[in-house]
Amino acid sequence: MNYKLFDDFITLQAILKEFGIIQSGGAIKAFLQEKEVYVNHELEQRRGRKLRMNDQVDIPELNITIAILQPTSEEVNEHLKEKEEKERVAKLVKQLNQNQKQKKQPIKHDKKERAIRFPGIS
Repeated sequence: MNYKLFDDFITLQAILKEFGIIQSGGAIKAFLQEKEVYVNHELEQRRGRKLRMNDQVDIPELNITIAILQPTSEEVNEHLKEKEEKERVAKLVKQLNQNQKQKKQPIKHDKKERAIRFPGIS
């Protein structure tokens, strides 16, 4: 398997979760105790191990090898466009939510209406 790294690093825990090898971040501790995981041919027990370009993760028991690769310039540009679009949508949603909050006016009760009172409740 190959993983294109668009940031400075990714943690061992994050990449195993990304590939669905573990179901949650909490499962990594038990996984590392049960399985041998090698980073660059060295046994690794740290879930927060930072993986960088050209690193390799091996899990022999599952017959899995993950190579951390550098993306092409086209892939970087595509990633940046997707990131910008996500930020634009998030900003738009935030703005729409703020507008909705401003439009909501508190409900004014008519002074003639009285609250319903139940026996035994003060």
